[in-house]
Amino acid sequence: PLNWTGLPEKTKELVLICDDPDAPRPEPWVHWVIYKIPATAKGLPEGIPRQPKLKEPAGALQGANSWPAGQNIGYRGPMPPPGHGVHRYYFRLYAIDVRLVVEPGVDKKTILNEIRDHILAEGVLMGTYQR
Repeated sequence: PLNWTGLPEKTKELVLICDDPDAPRPEPWVHWVIYKIPATAKGLPEGIPRQPKLKEPAGALQGANSWPAGQNIGYRGPMPPPGHGVHRYYFRLYAIDVRLVVEPGVDKKTILNEIRDHILAEGVLMGTYQR
């Protein structure tokens, strides 16, 4: 589970993006894109289903991660290539001052463009993993 506190007063929604900048590719490997999280949410439970539209938290949508089509919705945990060493996984939570008007399944770049001028605060949790 993930939990947070101290959101800015004018927060309307939250966006969470998890990615791995240590993946052997030009862009970070995206593990999770979840948005339209209600500002009243205090966190996300473990085991959120890999579905575009979620019942809990109510109204939240999930976007595309870096896995191939058919496997690219929802959180996909750490799995660096064998022998590739320690990878860092950044969970970035954005408090935004608007309610997004977007469909499920959009990618990280699209969401970041949508929220660019609406970020009130950002929190970061970084974890590491290696195989």
